[in-house]
Amino acid sequence: MKTTGDQQLVKRINRSVLLRLLRSQGGLSRAQLANESGLTKSTVSLLVRELIDEGWLTENDVTAAQGLGRPSTPLQIDGRTRGMIGVEVAVEALRVVGVSLTGQVLCALEEPLTGTQVEDVCRQVARLVARTRTQLKRRSVQLSGVGVGLPGAFDEATGMLRFAPNLGWRNVDFVPLITKALAQAGMPPVPVHVQNEADTAALSEYEFSEGDAKDSLIFVTCGAGVGAGIVLNDRLFTGIQGMAGEIGHSILQIDGPLCSCGRKGCAETFFGARTLSKLKQPAQGGHYLGVVLQNLWTTFNPSALVVGGPSCEQYPGIVEVAKATLQSYAASAGMAAPAVRTARYGLLASAVGAAALVLHHDLRPMHTRSPASVAQPSDATDPISSTTTETA
Repeated sequence: MKTTGDQQLVKRINRSVLLRLLRSQGGLSRAQLANESGLTKSTVSLLVRELIDEGWLTENDVTAAQGLGRPSTPLQIDGRTRGMIGVEVAVEALRVVGVSLTGQVLCALEEPLTGTQVEDVCRQVARLVARTRTQLKRRSVQLSGVGVGLPGAFDEATGMLRFAPNLGWRNVDFVPLITKALAQAGMPPVPVHVQNEADTAALSEYEFSEGDAKDSLIFVTCGAGVGAGIVLNDRLFTGIQGMAGEIGHSILQIDGPLCSCGRKGCAETFFGARTLSKLKQPAQGGHYLGVVLQNLWTTFNPSALVVGGPSCEQYPGIVEVAKATLQSYAASAGMAAPAVRTARYGLLASAVGAAALVLHHDLRPMHTRSPASVAQPSDATDPISSTTTETA
């Protein structure tokens, strides 16, 4: 006999199937959703009504003929009534955005980081998140959750930030600290998700950009630190302790320049922001970025490579040099290099991606909840997967 928990999970999975279908094929009718998902028409009809009532879906005004019988009504993801808040904790600043389900930036705030003590950062983040929620409420946007991107290796299984050398943080139990700060700032109890800021940047492109990001994408972010967010097989690849993608601390030169992490010859010492600011021609750092892109390409073979971050905004020449370097390696091997594009959201990529992190978890209910994603009671509904199962 099924338990109530089992039935609720099955329902969340079924809802997620419908939402993911409509994200990839907007305009499907209820009948088409039933056909594509394998769910019964009655189940689809019931779930669609719930998703409309909760602000996930909206009906188009125009009906479409569908053979004999009554015309069908196309359905779309609703970009007006539900949204997420995303936070990037950068080395130099905090960026907070309110984002719709369709990836539209509804509002954005940025402040210089006023201190690097963890408790101080959490309080500053919570204050900006509360201000952003107020702006969303004025738009009548219902909040689904809050995502936070951090500049360091984050262990999702334990909720621990292993290290963020540019902030001087090591082994910080971050999730309870930010959850407490948000509550003290008057935030309602909504799901809070945390991840590395390069990983969240990757999700800004993977969840909201159409086209080339099929089931894999790598986002390289270049700033004071250098990191890579990796999406493989429709999932973030973070490694056993959250250290996957810490390319800024991969070694490009044995016994090279001393890095902030304590190693020598890290990639960050060749094209991190501090190094670029000292070069007469900062674009030269793009050669090393190109080497890293080549290594990521041959290691993961992603469908898309994206670069972004403060250094790419300040020194756009490094991107062009990196592309040329990558092309040179590809030509030497007689292969076609993957396309490299710049971030769709510019400096807001990590913050928008932190908001996308909420959606990423909502759309995959089979993922086990961990300390890195603290689900609190709220009116936010949790959906999505690709498995098709009927509700009992």
